[in-house]
Amino acid sequence: MIAGLSRVAILYLAPVLSLTSLFLMLFAYMAPAVLLHSRVALLVVSPSLELTNNSSSQGVDGPTLFLGALGSCSRPNSKGPVTCTPPALSPTYDLSALPPNAPDLLTAPTATTPAFIAISIGLSTIFFILFTLISLRANLGPNSLPGWTVLRFTAHLPGLGYLGLTSFLVIRMWFGKAVEDFNKAITHGGSNAPHLIAQTSNGFTMVWVAYAFYAVPLICALARLDIMAGGK
Repeated sequence: MIAGLSRVAILYLAPVLSLTSLFLMLFAYMAPAVLLHSRVALLVVSPSLELTNNSSSQGVDGPTLFLGALGSCSRPNSKGPVTCTPPALSPTYDLSALPPNAPDLLTAPTATTPAFIAISIGLSTIFFILFTLISLRANLGPNSLPGWTVLRFTAHLPGLGYLGLTSFLVIRMWFGKAVEDFNKAITHGGSNAPHLIAQTSNGFTMVWVAYAFYAVPLICALARLDIMAGGK
């Protein structure tokens, strides 16, 4: 029974997790400039009284800004239309929706960081295709598996794919510092400051889940490589 469950996990579950992780990476990378404009972002600036009037329990409406790796989206209020900048590897965020007295501290990371993420997603796509094909061929028996070179290449691709995780960590540190500086400037502005707060958002959660899923097919690919090496 355990052997059967292991076979199912390697042949079916691992490719599904690989595909799921690939989609999560794409969503986190392309949002909000390309898709999910107001639902997924790496950093969000939203209206709030938390930093300017802690004693108030009233809600506040105002502009909202969504920042991502490829660009930004904004809306003037909770019911207003969402407008986005064109996606680019070196984006310039449109901060015009924010009031004039808002801190000008939100800048995009260097162009190399989104470029590395794009390369990582490309390598992850190649890995998914090869890993799935190898898993499907394994149903025909061990003699139908591809050669040693293809298995070794497939097993080492995810390691290069984890360059994307490193790049997202760089962006997380970049945006973390931007959030800290932005909120500190709002707090120092007191009652005259705009009612805004900056926070890192759900895009990073999607990234962490994606690479956790990505580890499963990586382990399966390395295990298959080790078994083939032991049988040589």
